[in-house]
Amino acid sequence: MLSEFKPALRLLLVMAVLTGLLYPLAVTGLAQLLFPFQAHGSLIEDNSGRVIGSALVGQRFQKPGYFQSRPSAAGADGYDATQSGASNLATTSKRLIADITARAEARRADAGPTPGPLPVDLVTASASGLDPDLSPAAAFYQIPRIAHVRGVSEEKLRILVGLLVEKRSYGILGEPRVNLLKLNLALDEMTRTE
Repeated sequence: MLSEFKPALRLLLVMAVLTGLLYPLAVTGLAQLLFPFQAHGSLIEDNSGRVIGSALVGQRFQKPGYFQSRPSAAGADGYDATQSGASNLATTSKRLIADITARAEARRADAGPTPGPLPVDLVTASASGLDPDLSPAAAFYQIPRIAHVRGVSEEKLRILVGLLVEKRSYGILGEPRVNLLKLNLALDEMTRTE
C-alpha cells in the first residue's frame, strides 16, 4: 500500500505546485505585461490622477445633470460589489412587477418632455447588479433631461453619446453599449470647455 501512496503523493505535490503556484504566476505575469490596464481593474482616473471608478463595475449617478445607471439588485443602496447578484425574481413575481412599474413611473416623471418609449434597461437590474453599461437607447432617452439641467443642446449630447457607443465585441458578441462612467466624464469635460 505504501508503494502506491508515495507516487500519488508526489504527483499531488507536483500538480499543486504547477497548478496552484506556477500557472497562476505565469498567467498573472502575462496579464500584467500584455494587458496592464485590464489587469489592474480597468481603473479610470480624473485629471488629478485620483481613481474615480472602474470601467468594468457600475456605480450610481444620482445628480440630475448626469446620465443615470440602470437599477441595481446589489445591496440595499445598490452597486455594492460585495452584494453582487441577481434578485432571482421570476417574471411572474408581483414584487418584480411592482418594482419595474415604480421604476418606470419615476423614470418617465424624471425624463421631462416625453422622449419616446422607455428602454427596458432603465427599469430592470442587470444579472450581476453591477452593470457599467447602458444600451444606446437608454442613453439617448436621458438626453432631454440632461440638456435641460445643464443648458446644453440636445444635438451636442446626441453627438457625444454617438461617439461613445461601443460596437459588439469582435463584431458578433454582446450588444452595442455605452459605458456610463466614460460618458459622464466626457459630459463633464464637454460642459467644462463650453
